[in-house]
Amino acid sequence: MFTGRLTRIARESVGGLPRAFWWLWTSTLVNRLGAFVATFMTLYLTLERGYSGSFAGLVVALHGLGGVMSSLVAGVMTDRLGRRPTLVAAQASTAFSVALLGFMEHPAAIAAVALLVGMTSNASRPAVQAMMADIVRPEDRVRAFALNYWAINLGFAVSATVAGFIAEYSYLAGFLGEAALTLVCAVLVFVKLPESRPEKSAAEKAAAEPEIGMGTVLRDGRFMGVVGLSFLISLIFMQGSFGLPLAMGEAGFSTGDYGLVIAVNGVLIVLLQIPVTRFIEHRDPQMLLVLSALLAGYGFALTAFGGAVWSLGLAVCVWTLAEIVNSPTQMGLVARLSPLHGRGRYQGMYTLSWAVASLVAPLMAGFTIDRFGASWLWAGTAGLGTVAALGYWLLMRNLPEVGESAVPVVEAPVPAQVPAAQPAAVVQAPTPERTPAATPAEL
Repeated sequence: MFTGRLTRIARESVGGLPRAFWWLWTSTLVNRLGAFVATFMTLYLTLERGYSGSFAGLVVALHGLGGVMSSLVAGVMTDRLGRRPTLVAAQASTAFSVALLGFMEHPAAIAAVALLVGMTSNASRPAVQAMMADIVRPEDRVRAFALNYWAINLGFAVSATVAGFIAEYSYLAGFLGEAALTLVCAVLVFVKLPESRPEKSAAEKAAAEPEIGMGTVLRDGRFMGVVGLSFLISLIFMQGSFGLPLAMGEAGFSTGDYGLVIAVNGVLIVLLQIPVTRFIEHRDPQMLLVLSALLAGYGFALTAFGGAVWSLGLAVCVWTLAEIVNSPTQMGLVARLSPLHGRGRYQGMYTLSWAVASLVAPLMAGFTIDRFGASWLWAGTAGLGTVAALGYWLLMRNLPEVGESAVPVVEAPVPAQVPAAQPAAVVQAPTPERTPAATPAEL
């Protein structure tokens, strides 16, 4: 009986999603299993190559700047060229640039290639998110985004451990290993994922509907409000990577202590992402986003009272729960507000919000801690969480229910010109009765 209940829960958690989603999910998992550069860049430059902390910081900042530069361009490519070609090109370019970085010797060359790696690795995100919105039914998107986020964290948890041992043997092997796995992702997408970009129907073409450009995105007040709130939330969550280690170092904690504390974040996401998503999937997104913003801001604020590893770990538990709730809910909201033929541009703008936050967050942490002390940083996260919660409450009033038109363009039927050999689930997510769902085990 207990086994039957577990089987039912598992089917409800992963069932009903199209086969194309699971290939995209597999690609995400493989990609994160190869994560090396972003995790070990600072250690590689300082310990292996002997560069200063300032130079390492510059290179990491250039890597983040590359992500900022590519976000909007990749969004436009996703709409114009298609999801699949953008994704394949981005991943193949990432594989090449990561391998190249491992062979760079001159500081200027390292900095330039790090910028290139940031650009190429970030370019795939708008395409992945737009494709997911294309192939998954609106009512299943929160669950789909949660499963994808779970794959990201599971892959990262494994890769961070394995890559640490690889780095002790050879950093170059780590670079080449990431390049190889990223290339596998590109091949997987090319072979298994047909294009999912919706084509305009004959009626839409006859109506001479204006093209959706970046101006359309910028004039969408509600969506740009969500982008701004995403920036605030990202500033908070990124303090786990920037503010927390700085504050713990100043308080006399060791790097091992920080490793134990931050490991709580990854372990909880792997263990709780799927069951928590089952609980929140059909609940009011306005309430979820308001609650998650408050938990994030005040969860980090609890760090000010953490005088021991265990108390800091409890603070991590609070803001990790906020992360588990916020990520899939917010990505589902972005997909819901994105018009059918402009999803790439909308996802590119959303990606830009956290790419910019990745540049601002370390500067914010360093400046605040150096000038005013860590307590002011944690008070600041509480303030940001409060502002974000209020913003979500205001922006999501009178938001149409899932299935209603929240944007000017509604989803059109599958166009007649789509080749019969192409799975319909990749163009528009059908009902489960018409398309058998696939689970990871079936792949």
